[in-house]
Amino acid sequence: MTSAAPRLELHNITKRYPSVVANENVSLTIMPGEIHALLGENGAGKSTLVKIIYGAVKADAGTIRMNGEAVDIDNPAQARQMGIGMVFQHFSLFETLTVAENIALVLDEPFNLPKLSERVKAVSERYGLPLDPDRRVHSLSVGERQRVEIVRCLLQNPQLLILDEPTSVLTPQAVEKLFETLRQIASEGVSILYISHKLHEIQALCDKATILRNGRVTGTVVPRAETSASLARMMIGRDLPVCQAPPYTGERRPMLTVEHLSIDAEGPFGVSLHDISLTLNAGEILGIAGISGNGQAELMAALSGERPVGKKTIQLDGTPIGHLNAGRRRAKGLVYVPEERLGRGAVPPFSLSRNALLTAHRQGMKQWGLVHYGKARDYARACVERFDVRGGDVSTNARSLSGGNLQKFIVGREIMLRPKVMIVAQPTWGVDIGAASALRQALLDLSRSGVALLVVSEELEELFEISDRIAVLAQGRLSPARPKTALDAETVGMQMAGLFTPPAAPQSTADAQPETATDAANHAPA
Repeated sequence: MTSAAPRLELHNITKRYPSVVANENVSLTIMPGEIHALLGENGAGKSTLVKIIYGAVKADAGTIRMNGEAVDIDNPAQARQMGIGMVFQHFSLFETLTVAENIALVLDEPFNLPKLSERVKAVSERYGLPLDPDRRVHSLSVGERQRVEIVRCLLQNPQLLILDEPTSVLTPQAVEKLFETLRQIASEGVSILYISHKLHEIQALCDKATILRNGRVTGTVVPRAETSASLARMMIGRDLPVCQAPPYTGERRPMLTVEHLSIDAEGPFGVSLHDISLTLNAGEILGIAGISGNGQAELMAALSGERPVGKKTIQLDGTPIGHLNAGRRRAKGLVYVPEERLGRGAVPPFSLSRNALLTAHRQGMKQWGLVHYGKARDYARACVERFDVRGGDVSTNARSLSGGNLQKFIVGREIMLRPKVMIVAQPTWGVDIGAASALRQALLDLSRSGVALLVVSEELEELFEISDRIAVLAQGRLSPARPKTALDAETVGMQMAGLFTPPAAPQSTADAQPETATDAANHAPA
């Protein structure tokens, strides 16, 4: 650290919306070369604050200083000119363009593509982020795509780099490599504002941390001098509950079996599944780890019924269901929580009571083709109360809730259906530690009641906390499921990179497609 002026100073930043105060008198100081964490629950005001810094949102009050001088940041282009770069959690890359072409799109100055490709290669190698500028993005792994986003910022010589949840899709080995790169960038005087829900990462990487709660700063600390418990307490205002996973004492019989599932990719950017077999038992949680884009979407489509397959390929409690669509599988006791909350798990402009109808309409909410809205409201109200959904009542639109509260409602809605099998994709994606802990405990409680759960998650820490067994999906192949006590994060991380021996290929693929015209007729919507 030097005695230079602070790289960034925020003084009493305030931003009000009609129904909420997102930031109230927030002050923050980041020195040159400092890696500074921003912590807080969903809805604490982190996103609003970094949007103000990056020029995407205008503060109502307060001052911003860069290198000791007061500045007004009206838009992201102006922020980049001032030396502020941002890597968002969700990548903004065009699949069919090359690495160099994607980077060229955001440059504010004229460019020559061959010379730009040389610069991309030089900068990526300098920071240990090797990239081929001529490769098309659709051929890159998730980790390589993140390198593109970071290199794109570094090419603009930033003084301040903002990273939003940068490790959410990386293997443990890739996280360590990223940390090495960030430390090197910081050593050259670049300041880094790092947003993450992973407290152990904050403690390992960051020099300081500012904690937000309800739009206000509750403290600025040195993370290495704190414990995860103390950081959580500052974030949520209470001790973080510890998930309890008592042993299951009921009959452990197979509830969901998949035998030699192989399907071709749909479209040029999909992933084919190769000979996937698994057994999911009553009273257990089977976790499936893996980096996004390795066949998770295709597997979820096949298991949920969005993409019917061979009749006997998938069985639910001994009954073949592979040929049935999603509605018919739900009627037999299989429920599904998709990764995308808004648009698939819930209809954004619909109220919570109407969103309850999407999957709970079989619970006495319709008769003779008519909807009983009173029962739908009662169901939604019970879900809100049981799963502590905050931010409104049953008449509140889904899009008005924070991500964590909407996820609690969607998961709770499915739990209340009393299923035989529950499939959950990314149960705590983008959810703060308080809501994540509540969701994980709800899944554990459901499994110990005898329900079989399949959980697909990119959060290794989450899978080790709640799973009984863990398998890894990589390049469309599934590793053998093993008890979590026989695994560690490093081993799973290697498997996520595809380093495992796949099961032997099946001798026959006769059941790869619906078998008869009768089976095909069952594809019709419920």
